[in-house]
Amino acid sequence: MASAQSTPTTSASIRSAPIGSRRAGAGTTATRRVGSSRTRAARLGAGLTTVPPAPPVDPAGVVQTHPEVPEEKRFCSSCGAAVGRSVGDRPGRPEGFCPKCGAPYSFTPKLAAGDLVAGQYLVAGALAHGGLGWIYLARDRNVSDRWVVLKGLLNSGDQDALAAAIAEQRFLAQVEHPTIVEIYNFVTHDDAGYIVMEYVGGQSLKQILKERMRATGGAYDPLPVDQALAYIIEILPAFQYLHDLGLVYCDFKPDNLIQVGDAVKLIDLGGVRRIDDEESAIYGTVGYQAPEVAEEGTSVASDIYTIGRTLVVLTMEFRGYQSTYLHSLPDPATTPVFRDHDSFSWLVAKCCAREPADRFASAEELRVQALGVLREVVAGRTAGTSLTSTASVNFSTPTVSTDRIEWHQLPALGPDTTDPQYSWLVGLAPGDPDSRLRDLEQAPGVTAEVLLARGMEQLRAGRPAAVAEEARRILTLDPWDWRALWLQGLASLQARDWADAQASFSAVYQQVPGELAPKLALAVACEAGGQGDIAEGLYRTCVQTDAAYVAPAAFGLARLRAAAGDTKGAVAALDLVPSTSRGYGDSRRLRAGVLLAGAGRDLGVLDAALRSIDGVRLDVVEREMLTARILEQAVAVVGELGPQPEHVGPYAAQPDPLRSGLEASYRALAREAPTREDRIALVDRANDVRPWTLT
Repeated sequence: MASAQSTPTTSASIRSAPIGSRRAGAGTTATRRVGSSRTRAARLGAGLTTVPPAPPVDPAGVVQTHPEVPEEKRFCSSCGAAVGRSVGDRPGRPEGFCPKCGAPYSFTPKLAAGDLVAGQYLVAGALAHGGLGWIYLARDRNVSDRWVVLKGLLNSGDQDALAAAIAEQRFLAQVEHPTIVEIYNFVTHDDAGYIVMEYVGGQSLKQILKERMRATGGAYDPLPVDQALAYIIEILPAFQYLHDLGLVYCDFKPDNLIQVGDAVKLIDLGGVRRIDDEESAIYGTVGYQAPEVAEEGTSVASDIYTIGRTLVVLTMEFRGYQSTYLHSLPDPATTPVFRDHDSFSWLVAKCCAREPADRFASAEELRVQALGVLREVVAGRTAGTSLTSTASVNFSTPTVSTDRIEWHQLPALGPDTTDPQYSWLVGLAPGDPDSRLRDLEQAPGVTAEVLLARGMEQLRAGRPAAVAEEARRILTLDPWDWRALWLQGLASLQARDWADAQASFSAVYQQVPGELAPKLALAVACEAGGQGDIAEGLYRTCVQTDAAYVAPAAFGLARLRAAAGDTKGAVAALDLVPSTSRGYGDSRRLRAGVLLAGAGRDLGVLDAALRSIDGVRLDVVEREMLTARILEQAVAVVGELGPQPEHVGPYAAQPDPLRSGLEASYRALAREAPTREDRIALVDRANDVRPWTLT
């Protein structure tokens, strides 16, 4: 017999339907997704979580007293060979020539405190050494002595570095965004070039991680997932801004995101280049750079990759990210942060997909999903307190159902208003499925929205095979269109093919990990398919995260708990439905039924069952039938045990009060009886149970 620990409880164990490059086939690495623009629409934390503000930094205090580059970080900028290293007891030389290719190198700062650059910038000292050389702090004597940063080249003979600096100055003249460091000027001094930029006095995420390590005595202390997501969500509009200008950042990593108070800034724009640039040098960092960059160049997709890798480094001790896992991720099953945060795992996996076209199509698409994952992470940590409902651009809200949800009760797909046929589809008249299908055959063009509309009408007509054909046609148009798999999943639910429904909804979940609709749908398929442990985890996520999902997911939890004989767990699930929900009355009715089923001879449980429906608006027949069943059992218990000190609802646990209450319920039911025979039978039952009197 398998141990309890071997039972799968997360969605990662569900087989997933093929989508994207798995469907398009091999040899499609150059494919670039166009993607819909319907997800195109931040203070730090997005109003969902709190990120500790970074303390203010005194600019003069960050200048290095003895600036030098450690020997282990000295490499030739031309061939990458180690240079300037110690030989025996003799220390390495900070300047010289590469022994491998002969290129000159220099790791000595070219500017010192007191130097005046371009007659305007008074140098205070060196701040750091970066990929393109030394970075200096200075005061701008022409603009109120404001602090600025001068970013120099590795050395004046490095043509690639010089070209990158010139390109940076050319690009960044047009860049104006509140979360991107501002470029002021480009100057020369002693035959060397310097970029003059805004001084950002805060802490980089790399420095924040190092501070956390110092606080734990050297043990790696990653950021909580919600804080890491908050940082990334805040900076994603900057990436979208750059991409809209036709630029790619190229070298994102924790070093390049600075927290200033409760805001962030994207710095170090030395690697920024045009998306269509096929000539200039590409700057990146091993462990963060996408695998295709060396052969195909940079792209929006390669920027998305660096963002995903940064998220992993922020949230776990990512050992081997520059070697063993250079272009892969650790197994989620053995990685606590992925195992504990299923949606976060899928978010990172999509960012870091091997094929560029399998990643998020835009920074804004990633931001929408990251916000959903953040809501889920925060809700899981706070046990669903202060629940709100957030509208989705991809799905409508779910229908409340006490029974297992059917395909047509799941959230509906939101329309893609950017589809060329959207306006035509909006103008179609309502009607039965066949008439609608005839109208849809007249569409001016066959687009994904038209095919989705056809699929939904085939679903309404009960033709799952025809639905599968429409889904296939959508994926032929775009192998990355997950909406086709949503459609296929609905058809599989309709056909009671639970395994295929699970595969389809699992694939959708992985594509839009911040959405709750696929989680609810997958839970329904898993519940029906006998995978209750997975269904329960998914239902619980929905309950905790969004008020609109509480009722349908709570009913699912209650069904699973009741089926397992866990009366207490079923009642606890039903108690999650708030009084403001349209499913509240049903939850109280079901609560009474669950308590009654597990009450046995416990009058206290019967009392709780009857009080469950006290003051709740219910149909008269429903209310009185439940009341009658509860009082029947109470009468039987008191008849066996004799009078008890408890109450069952308003009735003392004694024969006469209980019988009087039961009689009243029978007579109320008799008044609502649909036939004369039913009415007579109920009156007879009322007469049989009424207490004996002398009159």
